[in-house]
Amino acid sequence: MQIGEVAEQTGLSLRTIRYYEEVGLVVPSARSQGGFRLYTQPDVDRLGVVKRMKPLGFQLEEMRELLTILDALSAAEDTDRAEHLDRLAGFHTAAEQRCEELRAQLRIAEDFAGTLRAHLPVA
Repeated sequence: MQIGEVAEQTGLSLRTIRYYEEVGLVVPSARSQGGFRLYTQPDVDRLGVVKRMKPLGFQLEEMRELLTILDALSAAEDTDRAEHLDRLAGFHTAAEQRCEELRAQLRIAEDFAGTLRAHLPVA
């Protein structure tokens, strides 16, 4: 599929998708004869992983590392499987911690919104 379809499917902007290509995170699988980027479903899935990592504050290098690990684990022969699984567990722990931090921030924000609401006249 072309980049416009990928943008629509993922909710990412064309600019963001091009940037991820530029930094080597998600490179389109092919180009059309006219030079258009062509993406496969695995490419779209990779973009989905990156999109979900971003709000958790993962850096580009971490995203790249996780994608490499996921690629290796899906390969038929992963000679470093135990090492990759160990590193994947580290990413899982980091994601869980960051989710909890976001939940704490959300609780604070909701409390603040409630405080403001208490000062508004009842309709």
